[in-house]
Amino acid sequence: MKDKRQHICVFEHQTVLLNQKFEDDVVFDQLKLDAFVRFFGKGVPYYSLIRNGIQFNEYVGAIQVGNTLISVLPKADKRKKEDEAEKKKWNQVLIDMLRAVHGFNVKAPSSSQLKIRNNSVLDLYFELFITETEYLLHRGLVKKYRKTEGNLNTLKGSLQFNKQVSKNLVHKERFFTKHSIYDKEHLLHIILYKTLIVLKRINTSSALIGRINALLLNFPEIPNQKITESDFDKLVFNRKTISYKKAIEIARLILLHYHPDLSKGRDDVLALMFDMNALWEQFVLVSLKKSQELKVRGQASKYFWKPDGGKRRSIKPDITVSTNENNYVLDTKWKLVDSKPSIEDIRQMYAYHHYFEAKKVALLYPGDSDYVTGKFVEVKKQKQLSDMECGLLFTEYSGSVKNWQKQIGEEIQLWINK
Repeated sequence: MKDKRQHICVFEHQTVLLNQKFEDDVVFDQLKLDAFVRFFGKGVPYYSLIRNGIQFNEYVGAIQVGNTLISVLPKADKRKKEDEAEKKKWNQVLIDMLRAVHGFNVKAPSSSQLKIRNNSVLDLYFELFITETEYLLHRGLVKKYRKTEGNLNTLKGSLQFNKQVSKNLVHKERFFTKHSIYDKEHLLHIILYKTLIVLKRINTSSALIGRINALLLNFPEIPNQKITESDFDKLVFNRKTISYKKAIEIARLILLHYHPDLSKGRDDVLALMFDMNALWEQFVLVSLKKSQELKVRGQASKYFWKPDGGKRRSIKPDITVSTNENNYVLDTKWKLVDSKPSIEDIRQMYAYHHYFEAKKVALLYPGDSDYVTGKFVEVKKQKQLSDMECGLLFTEYSGSVKNWQKQIGEEIQLWINK
């Protein structure tokens, strides 16, 4: 059984025009364009409106509007054709990068082999949430104490005199009290239940429909209430509830990026989009942290400037690497360049050299170009080079994300030892 949705696959910065035809004869028609124009009215940064179409920005991931899903993939080589094979490869690369960055180690025994083929980022997150929730339900949902008010046949808790008089004037055998209940109706389960309701409404993958319905059938009676970001901020995990953390993290992504169509009810939007520059930075960071020989930190900050009567400003390189003897600074850039970085990037690296007392600094790009090395020029002697080295490093995807992570660690180690 095929999915009901229409799937369009594009690369970042690509343009999609009105009536443009894609795989499986899917057409980006006027209805689809109108839906994306309405969503853009909410102020989203993922794409720009152009004449009779849209142009995607540096965000990757998936946007589902109604039954139309657009997957936006990373673009790491402008020389490669944007054909089906290239899209299939980078779709899997994106999914595996997200797994690596967000640490999706789901607890169910089958987690190493998810039951459906992840066709998109949405499929990945939906199934991870479902698998985590299935595990929690099978393990037994945690109970908590909660305060409530109501009529009881026995006196328990504190009697509420005003309401006792107004509600139980005739039924004197009842007691209107404020009391504690130990049950499964608490915020963690309200969030999980709300996410299941949303998935039932927007999921178009036939492989997941039965599992969503089974979870809703077996879930205890929970109020279907609106969840906001402040609800997630209230949560505190303890020894009994730490197993909920991964499911709640995914629920947060889904619920806070879900925009229901309140007027027509057919163009609900779910946008799971990620800034590719931030994703690349985090991916390189977690890859380098796997190395036993390097001390790696992300976003180390140092004060840079202090105005009179104002707050100090700081600078934060993406990644600092330390050995026993020296410091090194890496700034990750998801850009397609060869040997000409922007002057702003070079100036930034010059500041990092001084403030972090780095032996070397480098900009790290995706690609297969050779290492470009260079020296900063002496300030007073403009024809003389200093000892401060700033280079351009490139790393190319190699077969699998796991191999790529290992390769990045080896390449940085080689750069340090040069």
